[in-house]
Amino acid sequence: MSTPIDSEKTVEIIEMMKLAKIGKYKKWESMIKKIKNEQELNPEELEYYSNLTRIYKNSNVTPRSKVYHTRLSELDEKPPCRECGEDSTYYCNMNDQYFCTIHVVGHDKNEF
Repeated sequence: MSTPIDSEKTVEIIEMMKLAKIGKYKKWESMIKKIKNEQELNPEELEYYSNLTRIYKNSNVTPRSKVYHTRLSELDEKPPCRECGEDSTYYCNMNDQYFCTIHVVGHDKNEF
């Protein structure tokens, strides 16, 4: 038996992610509409939501921190590295991109 989601809290989190320009805007919009219309999210949408929120929930990033990269766990999806296309090992929360171990360093001059 699946537990029902807290619709208000879920929409609040999605709104924050959307405003912070984390993830895909159109995907967030369609998910918000479905939740407000009391429709069930499909498995792809649930996975997208849980992957992004888990990255931010488990991240050690604090508001004053200069740590922008979160190492992906074994359970995280490993999209291709933005630079070379190999499996990524890091997620950059500054620009919503994924990078491999080689390309994670120095990819964004605004970080330092």
